[in-house]
Amino acid sequence: MTRDYSKFLPTSSNAPEKTPELPPLAALGWQPFFAQQISIEQMTETPPLRVTEVHRNGLQARGDGIDMHIPHGPDATVGDWILLNRELPSSSAVLERKSLIKRRAPGKTLGIQMIAANLDTAFIVSSCNDDFNVARMERFIALAFEADVSPVIVLTKTDKCNTPDTYIAAAEALSPLVPVVALNAKSDAPQAMLAPWCKPGQTVAFLGMSGVGKSTLTNALAGNTAITTQAVREDDARGRHTTTRRNLYFLASGCAVLDTPGMRELQLTDAASGVAEMFSDLDELGTHCKFNDCKHTVEPGCAVTAAVANGDIDPARLARWQKLVAEDLHNSATLAERRTKDKALGKLIRSVQKKKKK
Repeated sequence: MTRDYSKFLPTSSNAPEKTPELPPLAALGWQPFFAQQISIEQMTETPPLRVTEVHRNGLQARGDGIDMHIPHGPDATVGDWILLNRELPSSSAVLERKSLIKRRAPGKTLGIQMIAANLDTAFIVSSCNDDFNVARMERFIALAFEADVSPVIVLTKTDKCNTPDTYIAAAEALSPLVPVVALNAKSDAPQAMLAPWCKPGQTVAFLGMSGVGKSTLTNALAGNTAITTQAVREDDARGRHTTTRRNLYFLASGCAVLDTPGMRELQLTDAASGVAEMFSDLDELGTHCKFNDCKHTVEPGCAVTAAVANGDIDPARLARWQKLVAEDLHNSATLAERRTKDKALGKLIRSVQKKKKK
């Protein structure tokens, strides 16, 4: 599939723009993509609300003059748009998503965990210390590509690092399609440096491990310190969990910002195209192998292993690509099998219920 990657890059300077006056829904991230799904009559009868938080007992959602709790019912995540059923809120419909960031549910549970919906940009945050992890960033980038969300790497804590250029160079080498921004999250830099992606009506999210500065960056964009932050542990540079659940904030600038808890487990599933785009050079090279099903290990005529032998490809990068491909294949197949079994069980239950009625 060929995509227009120009949208993944900013198109204006870093200078802050004057904030325009936005209609109430537009200030929440309402875009033509959602408006074309409903009629004017539906806008009145079932007003659109945006999910800002997901709780154990339901959803918190906001709309034009509305901020309310929705009982469990809609299969929605933070960032989703729902059409409010005034008489039975739990039956409110979820609009088609523009994008969806998801992963395999952590732990032994077989299922999908939705992380965020309808994002325009995903800021993949890592700090310039021992937290910096190339493999982890590649996972986040693959997730963003799969969801058709623009990924941007944000490197923080440059003020506490003697060699930030080393981290910047490593991040820039990941993909020519992913911009890299290095900054001190506690300075005045974030608002100006992230401005090209934080335009009015846009929705951005900060993704990464705990302690890398996601909440600090959200505060910086908001121009206040409303979100509690904590320092990292000095012994291992690991962060403490500040944000405990995903929260969507609406800034005075007209941009919506999602702050997320740190994710220590990020298993990919149904992300084959995202992985292929993250490693587009290796994926393209693989098309020149002698066998279509080449595993790029010991097969004769393998263009990938030949490139490794010639020193054109880093063996460590090849290993990371193979790991993600295998992981995605395994998780996708496992979940597909689970869905098939669930459908069969549901069909059996309905059949038994029909017989009992007779």
